Parts: sequence; C-alpha cells; structure tokens
Amino acid sequence: MANGVESQNALGARVAEIAYQCSDVVVSVQPTLATESAFSTQLQALAEGQAVSRVSRKPAEVIHVRNNADPLLSVFRPIREGKLTSVTTSSSILLRAIPHLYKLANYPVVIHVALEPSQYPDYSNITAIRNCGFTFLQSSTAEDVQDIGISAHALAIKSGKGVIHFFNLANGQQEAIEPLDPQALEIVDLDTAHLFQSKKSSESAIYVDEGRQANLTIIGGPDRDTPAITQPATNGTNGTNGTNGHKAPQSKAPGISHESSVASSNRASSVSTDQDATSEATSVEPITIRPVTSEDIYQILTTTWSRLSAITGRSYAPFEYHGPGDAEVVILVFGGDEAEFSSAIKSSSLGKVGILTIRLYRPWLGAKLAAVLPKTAKKVAVLEQIRRKTTKWGPLFLDTLQSVRSAGGSPLEIVGYQLGHVHQASIPQALKIVTDNIQQEKPAQNVVIGSVDGPQETSTAVAQPQVENAYMKVLSQLFGHRLYIANQLGAESTGVSTEVTATPEYGFGALTARIERRQRLVKQVEGALAENKFSSKKPVDVLSKWLVNSENSDQSNELASEVISSLTADKSPVASQLLGEKSHFYKESQWLIGSDAWSYDLGNSGVHHVIASGANVNMLIIDSTPYSKRAAINAEQRKKDIGLYAMNFGNAYVASVAVYSSYTQVLEAMIEADQFKGPSIVLAYLPYNKEDESPLTILQETKNAVDIGYWPLYRWNPHPEKPEDRFHLDSERLKKEVEDFLRRDNYLTQVMRRHPEFANNLSGSYGSEVRSLQKRRAKDAYEQLLEGLAGAPMTVLFASDNGNAENLAKRLGNRGKARGLKTIVMAMDDYPMEDLYSEENVVMLSSTAGQGEFPQNGRSFWEAVKNSTDLDLATVNFAVFALGDSHYWPRKEDKIYYNKPGKDLHNRLVTLGGSPLTDCGLGDDQDPDGFQTGYADWEALLWKALGVDKVEGLPDEPPPITNEDIKIESNFLRGTIKEGLEDTTTGAISASDQQLTKFHGTYMQDDRDLRDERKEQGLEPAYSFMIRCRLAGGISTPQQWIQMDDISTELGNQTMKLTTRQTFQFHGVVKGKLRPAMQAINRALMTTIAACGDVNRNVMCSSLPQASKYHSEVWAVSQKISDHLLPSTTAYHEIWLQEENGSKTQVAGNAIVDHEPMYGPTYLPRKFKITIAIPPHNDTDVYAHDIGLIAIKGSDGHLKGFNLLAGGGMGVTHNNKKTYPQVGRMFGYVPKDVVHLACEKIMLVQRDNGDRKNRKHARLKYTIDDMGLDVFISAVEALLPFKFEPPKPFKFASNIDTFGWQKDENGLNHFTFFIENGRIEDTPDFAMKTGLREIAKVLKGEFRLTGNQHLIVSNVADAGLPAIKKLMKKYKLDNTNFSGLRLSSSACVAFPTCGLAMAESERYLPELITKLESTLEEAGLRQDSIVMRMTGCPNGCARPWLAEVAFVGKAFGAYNMYLGGGYHGQRLNKLYRSSIKEDEILEIMKPLIGRYAKEREEGERFGDFCIRIGMIVATKEGRDFHDNASCDTILI
Repeated sequence: MANGVESQNALGARVAEIAYQCSDVVVSVQPTLATESAFSTQLQALAEGQAVSRVSRKPAEVIHVRNNADPLLSVFRPIREGKLTSVTTSSSILLRAIPHLYKLANYPVVIHVALEPSQYPDYSNITAIRNCGFTFLQSSTAEDVQDIGISAHALAIKSGKGVIHFFNLANGQQEAIEPLDPQALEIVDLDTAHLFQSKKSSESAIYVDEGRQANLTIIGGPDRDTPAITQPATNGTNGTNGTNGHKAPQSKAPGISHESSVASSNRASSVSTDQDATSEATSVEPITIRPVTSEDIYQILTTTWSRLSAITGRSYAPFEYHGPGDAEVVILVFGGDEAEFSSAIKSSSLGKVGILTIRLYRPWLGAKLAAVLPKTAKKVAVLEQIRRKTTKWGPLFLDTLQSVRSAGGSPLEIVGYQLGHVHQASIPQALKIVTDNIQQEKPAQNVVIGSVDGPQETSTAVAQPQVENAYMKVLSQLFGHRLYIANQLGAESTGVSTEVTATPEYGFGALTARIERRQRLVKQVEGALAENKFSSKKPVDVLSKWLVNSENSDQSNELASEVISSLTADKSPVASQLLGEKSHFYKESQWLIGSDAWSYDLGNSGVHHVIASGANVNMLIIDSTPYSKRAAINAEQRKKDIGLYAMNFGNAYVASVAVYSSYTQVLEAMIEADQFKGPSIVLAYLPYNKEDESPLTILQETKNAVDIGYWPLYRWNPHPEKPEDRFHLDSERLKKEVEDFLRRDNYLTQVMRRHPEFANNLSGSYGSEVRSLQKRRAKDAYEQLLEGLAGAPMTVLFASDNGNAENLAKRLGNRGKARGLKTIVMAMDDYPMEDLYSEENVVMLSSTAGQGEFPQNGRSFWEAVKNSTDLDLATVNFAVFALGDSHYWPRKEDKIYYNKPGKDLHNRLVTLGGSPLTDCGLGDDQDPDGFQTGYADWEALLWKALGVDKVEGLPDEPPPITNEDIKIESNFLRGTIKEGLEDTTTGAISASDQQLTKFHGTYMQDDRDLRDERKEQGLEPAYSFMIRCRLAGGISTPQQWIQMDDISTELGNQTMKLTTRQTFQFHGVVKGKLRPAMQAINRALMTTIAACGDVNRNVMCSSLPQASKYHSEVWAVSQKISDHLLPSTTAYHEIWLQEENGSKTQVAGNAIVDHEPMYGPTYLPRKFKITIAIPPHNDTDVYAHDIGLIAIKGSDGHLKGFNLLAGGGMGVTHNNKKTYPQVGRMFGYVPKDVVHLACEKIMLVQRDNGDRKNRKHARLKYTIDDMGLDVFISAVEALLPFKFEPPKPFKFASNIDTFGWQKDENGLNHFTFFIENGRIEDTPDFAMKTGLREIAKVLKGEFRLTGNQHLIVSNVADAGLPAIKKLMKKYKLDNTNFSGLRLSSSACVAFPTCGLAMAESERYLPELITKLESTLEEAGLRQDSIVMRMTGCPNGCARPWLAEVAFVGKAFGAYNMYLGGGYHGQRLNKLYRSSIKEDEILEIMKPLIGRYAKEREEGERFGDFCIRIGMIVATKEGRDFHDNASCDTILI
C-alpha cells in the first residue's frame, strides 16, 4: 500500500491532468497560496512545462485562487469568453459558492471536488448543494476517478450543463495510480467543444439570473418518437436561442437517420458548424431547441460510457448493483468507504446481500435505481456519511424511499444508517451490524455505524501568511496588553472551526458580547457604589475614579490594576463579584483582522453589519493583491472598495495604509482608529504572490501601487473637530473612485487647497490615452516646425540608457538638417506607432541594456513592433545602428546578447516589409574609438543611401558640451539652479544643473521601481533628490542626530543612510523640499557643500572607540583638512540659505564677483577623496582613496604625523580595461602640522595635470600612473617647503568594525551598533530609527559614524549606562549576534534611487548572506569574519575591489564575482566569474566555504586562501587588475 499522502497526491495529480487536458482554463483552488492542494502542484508543472491541452490545442491557462477569495468568481470570465473551464477544489468552498453554482449550472463547467476530511469525508457538503442544477458524478476508486473524471468533461461539453465530480482522495491509498490513458480522452467530443469555443456569451451578471438555460438542438419535431440530439445550445439573453446566447440554426437540410433515438458518436452529435448540424436532416423535419432534461443527461452519459467501455473495457452505469441475483438485502453506501464495503461484501459470507453503487447522484433517476434492484429484494439499507445532519431522515434515505415507492411493485423496507468513521479492518464487523439490524422484525432507524467523531484531522482551511505579521506586530507594539483580536487565528474556540472563527460575522459577534460584558460591569460598579457594601473605603475611591474614566483608554487602564488590587484586599462579597469580571476593568483596543476575501459581497457580509451597527469596533483588512497582477484579475471578481463603502456610510473612520510605504502613517491611522468612537476600518496593503514573499518584492509592489494611485494613502474622520480635518491625504495620488466621492462632497477642493502641490495629480486623469496624446502632440509639434522646409524627411528614433544613443541620434539629426533633410529626433517610446507605416525614411539607434534588452525608453516601441500582426512597412526605408560591448557578456553562450536589440529590430523591420538603407550598423565599445569606429562607416553609408553624401559647404559642428564647459560657464557653481528650483511644472532640473548640484551635495534621481508604471500613465519619472552631508570624521552630536532624524521624516522618505564616507545621506527629497532640507541641515550646524562633485569631498577618520584621546587628536586633523580644502564660492549660500527677499551686492554689470583661490573656475578634473586610518584598524579603507593618511603615534602616546598614500581609487567601467581600481602608493611621512599643506599640493598637481577630456581617465590614480610615481612626487615637493620623509612603521590587523561595548582609556563607554548597509529606518519588526532617536534624547556623549556604515554611541559615562542600555533593550538595538560574514558586509544604495545601478545591492545583499549562513554554520565559520561587499555598478561606492569576495552589478540579477582581496584592505581582488546569477553564486560559494573551513592554515584569511589554492591570481596593483582573470576556468 502506498503512503497515504503520496497516494492522495498521485490521485490528485491524475485529476489535475484530466482537468488540464479537457479545458482551456483550470481554476486551481488552494488553502493558501503557500499551501499546495492535491491538484495544484501537477497543474503548475503542466503550465510551466507548456503542456498542450487536448481541448484547447495549446497550453491551458491555470489560475491559482485562495479558497477564501470567492474562487468560483474566477470561472465566469473565461467560460463566458468561450473557454472551457474546470475547477479543482476541496469540498470546503461549496456551501459559500451556492449563489454562483446556480448560475454556472447552465455552462459546461466541470468542478472536481475532493471531499474533506479525506480520512472521514463529510458528504453533507454534496447533499446541501444537490439542487443547484449541476449534474453530480461520484467516483469510488482510483480507477473510477480517471474514467468518471473524463466522463464529467465529456458530459458537460455534450449537454452544455455544469458537472460536479466528487470523490475521496483517500480511495487511492489501496490502489496503484496508473498513468492517464490518452485513449480514454477520446470520449471528449472535440467538435462540440470547438463549437462552444467559437462563440462568446453576452451575459455579464454574477448574482442576477439572466435567464440562461442549457438547451439541446433536436432534429425532428416534438411529435417524433425518437428525436436526435445534435448539439448543446443555451437559452441566452436578449431573446436569443442558441449556443452561448447566439441564435439557433434554422431548418434547411433534408432528413436524418432513424437508427437511434440518440445520435451516434460519429454522426450528428459530433457537429462543428451550424450547417453540419442539419446536413442529414430531411426537408420536412424541423430543428427544435429545448431545455436539457434528466433523460438527456442519462442518454448522453450512457453513450459516453459505452464509448469508454469500448476503449478501456470498463463499464459504468448511473446505478450499479453488485451481488447475488436473488439478494434480499441491498446496501446503498454514500460515503468514503463505499469501495471497501463493496469489496467486503463480495468476499463475505453474508448470504443474500448485495451492494448498490451510485455513479450519477444528480439528476436523481429513481426509475433507473428501482430497475437495477433484484426482484427478490425486500430491504434496502441506506448508509449516509452526513456529518451535519439537520433532519431525522438523511437526504439519500428520502431519495431512495421516493424511488422505490414510485416504482410500484412489492413494497421495500428502507432502513437508514448514519455512517461514521470505520477502520478498514472493522468493515466486516460494520456490515454484520447493518445486516443484523435490518433483518430484525422492526429494524432500528439511524443506527450509527463506526465513530461519529472520526480521526483527528489537521485543518489547513485558514492560515495566516507570514508576511501579514508585519501589521500584527504594529498592533502589538502600539497597544500591548490592551490589544484584543476577536478572530485571532490559532486561538481556541471550542466546537467552532477556524474557517468560521476567521469570518467578520463571528468576530463581530464575539466583540459585541465582549462590549456588552464590559457595559454590564460598568452598571455593576454603579450599583456597588450606590449600595456601598465594601469592607473598606479604598475600593469606593478607586472605583469612583475608574467609573468616570472607564471609556478613556489611558486613564482606565492606569486605574485598573489599582482597582483589582483594592477589591482583592477588600474581600467583601460585592468585591468578589466584581473580581469575576476583572479583565474588563481594562479598556481594550478591540480589533477584527480580515483579508481582501471580505471584499467580494459587502452588502451580505459581516463588514456591512459592523459598519451598520455603529459599534465601536476596529477592523484591520489586509489586501494582498499585487498591483502588477491587478490587470489579470477578473472584472467579475467584483472585489469592492471597502474604504469607499464605509465612507459612503458616513459613520465610520476609514484609513488606507501601507506599511512598506509609510510606517508612520500606519501608526497614526491605528492610533486614530482606536480613539474613534464608532466603527473604524483600516485598509492595509501588503501585496504578495506567495505567503513567503521577500520583503524586497513587497516593497516594490507597494511603491508601484501607492505612487500610481492604485493604493492611495489617506485617513477619513467623519466627525473631526475642524471640518477641514475630515480628510487627510498621505500620498500624492488618489484613485478615481475615491476622487469622485470627495468631489461629490466638495472635499477634493479642500484637499487641493491644503495641498496645492498635489493639485495636478488630484484633478488629472490617468490612463494610456494621456500617454498617446502626449506622443501625438510631440510629433505634431515637430512636424509644424519643419513645415516649409525643402528636402526629404528623416525621422530619427533612439533608445538610450546612458545617453550615448540619444546624443548620437541628436547629432545625426543636426547633420541631416545640414544636408537639407527635414529631421525629427525623439525617443522610440515617445513616437506614435500608428504613424510608422507612413514614414519615408526612419533611422533608429539603440544601445543595449541588461541581457540584450532594449533600454527603458524603447521597450514599448519594440514590443509593439515585435507583436504587430498588421503593420505593413512596404513603403518605408529604414536604417538601424546598435551600440553595445562585445565583451560585456564573455561566455560563449551569452554572445547573442551583443547588440541584440539593434539586430532584432533590423530583422523585424525587414520581416514587416521595410527596405533597409544600410546593413545593421554595430558599434562596439571594444573598438579603438569605442562605438564611434563602427558608427563613422555606417553614417557614411546612410548619407549615400539618402543621396546627400556629396553635399558641400557643411558647417563646422560645435563640440559637444562637456562637464568642463558646464563648470566654467556656471559662474562658480550657480548655473540656473535657482531658476530650476522655482519651476513647478516639473520635478526635475536641467541636465547641466544636475551636474552642478552635485557640488552642492545633492544628486537628482528618480525612483526606478516606478519608471515603467509612471510611463504607462503618461507621467514623468518620480524625480527626487539625494542629499549628502559633509561631516568630517563622522562625528555628530545627539542634537544633530535628532535634527537629521527630523529632516528624514519630514522632508525625505523617512529613512537615513549612513554612507561609506561616514556621513548622513537622505533620499526621496522632492524638489520643493530641497531648500527647506538644506536650511534645516544648516541649522544643525552642518553643510552639504562639496559633499559631492569635482572637489575634495568629506574627509574620513577612523572611529577608534577604545582610544578616545588619541582619536580626538586625529579627528581634529580631519576637520582641519576638510576646512582647508573647502570651496570658497558663495553660490551655496545664495541658492540654499539666503531668504527669498535677500540680495547680494553685484558689480561689473550683473556678474557676481567670486573667487576660488585653490580650485579655480573649473575646479578639479574629477572627485577627490581623503581618509585617515589609525592602525591597527583600517576601518576607512585607507588604500582606496586619492589620499590616504595613516596616523603615526609618537612615543609620548600623542599624534606625531602621517604616512601619506596617494592615488587610490575605486571607479571602473565594465569591460573597459583602460579603467581599473587602484590602491594608494606610498609618498612618505609628513608631520601633523603640515599634512593639510601636503594634501593641498597633491590636489593642485592633480588639478593642473589631470585628464579633463576623458572623465573615465581623470582620477588621480591615472594621473600618477601616467606621470610616474617619482615624477608626480617631485611635482608635489616642488610646491612644498619640505620633502616627504621615509614612511614610519605601522601594521593593520583588520578593516572591519568592533561591535558591542568597549571602554576607553578615560573610563567612558562606547557601543558599536550593527546597521546593515547603513540604512536607518523603522520597520514593523524593528523600530531602529525610533530607538536611536530616543537614545539621542538622553545621550550625553556623541555619535560616531563608521566607514563601514555602522554607528557608535560614544563617550557614555558609567552613570548614563543604565538609561542607554534600557533603551537599547527596548528597541532591540543591543543585538550584535550576527554572523561574521554579515557583520563584515557592506553594500551601496543601488536600486531604486541610484541612476547608475545595473543590479540590486542594498536590498539584495542581506538576502544573499542569509542563504549562505546555514553553510557557514555547518562549516563552523559563523563567527569568522569574511569581508563581502556588493555594489549595483562598477563605480565602487562600497569599495568592493578591496573585499575578500565582492559582487558588482552587471545587469538586473547578474553580477561579476571577485575574489582575493586583502582582509586589511591592502590588496585588490580580481575577477573570478562574469555575469553570474544567484544560483551560480551559491554553487560557487557554498563548496568554497566548506573548503576554506577544512583546508585553511592557521590565521589564514579568506582572500589569502583563495590565492593560495590557485582559485585566483593575486592582484599586485591596479594596472594588473585585468590580467590573469579566472572567469573562464572552474577550479572548485
């Protein structure tokens, strides 16, 4: 015998395969999306394998639906579209689906039902719906399940009526599950199926009966004795009679065969067209349509089973009798053990006893049942497994009684039994009980056979997804012991199933009872105080206070403990009576928790009852539908907007929140809901496709939904103190339904007045027509400008990721104009596709993104061209130029990605009939001049093809504008920044100003998670700005920390980033909040000037908590260098800090006099970075910077001077070997008093000698390598009054932070917090940001930001320790129990805000480490430090090139892997694998970790180990970084 679960799954898989092969669409109903049903795994496998459905002739569509999400609603759309639809489900959904079953009964829908619980199935779920109009077929054995399962589909298709096929999965435990017999599928009539598929229904209602009826087309009039059934038809709406609501065929053709009353399988019953249906009819016999009858079902089923028997040799009938022909007792079993009872009877010695098996349960054909009973039968025993029996006599007993009475003949005695759970070994004994009782002169009725309770079952009907814990934790944190959830999953409710307790009706009833009990307690207290029979005075005083404040949560709960204590001490009878209800002295925060499954039929649900009651009940309803999947959801699902429903009711508080968008707003909404006197609805968004979805996916889905307005964030209070406070909009967009509601009551105007910045978003319309209109107007404007010009037209379209293709296209357009062509230049996605066929000459340029993908502004254009079936380009001339890198994907199998977009576009245009002007041009970054090499030849051929190659007198082209031009024209970094900030028509600033604002410490970015969605809506990208502070040495006061926290909350995205340069970084600052943010930073006595840009940036310094005196001396030098190298321009003050009405004295016309004595008007060729490390800790990566200073301590313990390194740098371009990371080279020793001068002169030599023509070659590292180290040092020394001395000895031991508490030489305490990747934020699991703010409020010391993105709370006196430790424990900030790998990791921001990111970094690295930690545990390396870093691009913000193992983004989900960096940060790593994804990363790392654990030498670090075993060749310095890379060799 097979394992029970395995056999059930195998049987379920067989049913799933039948449903898939016989359907266009299969609705797979599951307990939860994380819990597979007996059918879902096989259905998923078939769908993923693109298996072809026999009926559909292509892969069937599989729709996965939770069983509490009204799953049968998913059937209406496909079945009405002419798609044969089946359902696989357990019986748990049937009762709730009754309204749908009555409508679906007249469609050829098949529902395969696995009865639950499998070990003791409850047939009452079947009998309760027996009159819904469906045909019911029952299977008893595994073999039956296959044959009758296929028969169900054949019957549904032929009759046009729905069929429910029910069975017990446990029946397969005794049998081997044979593979599906493909020949058996031949009983399904494909011609009739295709006829149904060819028509669509006009019905649209879900609950209202529109008069649909399953009909049959009959050849022969009503008086004919043997009419022929030719095809199913339906009585549709609008008076039509025909299949799926279309008109029935008319009688045109001559007569039919009279061979049979039911057409044979190869004759008129297998029709594919209306003409075929009447091809054999005589001219005198009409075609009629009539409803399907029970007799029709019987005839079709009998014919179907006859064909099945011919194929398989197995026979079936609606009722099957097994036993002796002279039996006197017949047993009819309607339960899960029917097959076992049948087998036991056959092998028993019971004598004249037979068994009757029901195959066709509905329609109930009583005459057929009576006909199969032996003539000798005297008694019938009816065994029904009906666990919810509501009448004395079971439904099958009554059916049987009616059948035998109607048949006439000798009267039969019918005896009913209640069939409980019977073990297989006990079945003979059970049979004996049945026969002994029935053979009595007066048999007892309703005798119970077996155990009524049955075996213990594990319920999976209702489960709370793990991701929903986010909101549960918020509730717990807010309300603590006050929280009471009436329908809490997992709570014990005696005698009530979890499925029932999870409903709003049950929860509301429970809360109502609880509210009433508290009200009774209040009255009891009033009575007790009036009678005053207490033994002491104390209870009277306390109870009086409590009574006054009983509805005030804070005060009543504060008094409750005192009340209980005084009553306990009083010991009087009245006190004892009151103590019986002591839990109700506390004022609870009472909640119902629900899901979007409550949103389908609000008028009939518990949601309506709660709102209508006006009771003070809070509801948290979690919606899990991802925005990306909303288009795939059936319109028929009719999931209502509960928020809008409640707002229209007028008495309820309503909030719409999303924890992964605004944690603060969630808190506000829940607090307000708790305080509101009346019903409160908090709609909480938590999108996921499966219950164990990653937080990253939920975050991205949430951002899409909130930004686009699908899930607006708002709070609605119908009874505010001030009318204008009725509605609070907490996000920038509203969906139309809410907008209409607000407009109706004139609230939208109030919102727009209070939030003028949202006016356009609130009053605008959203949809693809906006985008289409924008495209049309843009092109029309171009054409209007070109009117009147001579020459042939040339439309230039580009798709560009990094600007190269766009700049090339614009230059090509200008050159075309110079040759007399009428040129238009625009992005591919901005071009109206409907005009493409009418173009004369089209030129297209595309760069290559990701793995051979189109750039973002060309994807929609390409999809339209690729998928078009009617685009005719026969009159269009075209040319395509592609930009790419032949080495970007170095593996042979990845070569297809090289210039793939351009090549695919060229080939597709040829296929559509276009005439190529040239071959597809290919620009390769590996060519001597990059893509320009191939482009020059291609452009010459283009001009020749257009006949403009010999034009003379062409004007000289202006040189392209460079960063150097922008700087020199900026008037010392002013540009047009101020004017751009005042432009409210866009959230962006100009391209040149984007370069200049970097010098002011801010980058313009956009949310890349939202690009596609906003583009679809016709909106510009979601622009915002990143602000970076200048914070020398990373020291912040507690007050500054609080001020930074305020800025992030009020002006940013409610998070802070601690950067790898020891400073604060804010994200999500919109343009209108830039100046307020800069001013707030200034008020905190900080600045952002020169935090970015081609200047010296933030000067770093080791944190060194264990030697604070020495640290303070070194830190003072970092501050001195920072101040010394600060730019002198006053532009920063004018733009950001000066009041609007402020003025500045101007001379010499309108030019502001400014001066940069150190930098000059063009500043530096590229950014310049300085850091200080204090041995033995290289926690600032001293080798990675333009200047690295190594602090040297004198014999007196004080700072003496510095060893100076120069020429380090991390920026690289993928596959460009002319770029490389570099480590700093030793210049020598410099005394501390003059080190700032040495830094200045090195910077000046770089200013004058750095490459200003090629920014990729402009860093100091290239200048030193080009000039030579000795030459460069000489140039610096020529500017200094001293020479570099020989370096002093030093030693580094690590480059990571030391976590936990440490005490310094002054006796002060320091704690290093682990801040993963530097992100300071609050989440439902970890209120880190709040906790650190609370610490800042009481801290008497300082904060130190580390170069590894962590945080140190410093200089804490022993007296202040208890308060700090208490807060740390409260907010879980004292945890440093992380793996050594995680503690040593670092990542840059990357997606979604960094415009340079090619792959995830900050959001992905923690997940990758989690997947490696089990391997570390197994290898015994959990505590071992391995430096791992990740960046989203090769610019190197997290300094990956010095890590022992690093992952650098190459494309979305793909990374280059580097190994062999020095643990102390002293050696560069080297490329090991190119463009690998997570599975390959894990395949490499897991065995490598195991090998490291077993083979490492004493004290050997991971990077050194990789080199020693030959996995990677050591990189000596930057210029051999690309040599001997191992990306083509596998050594593990």
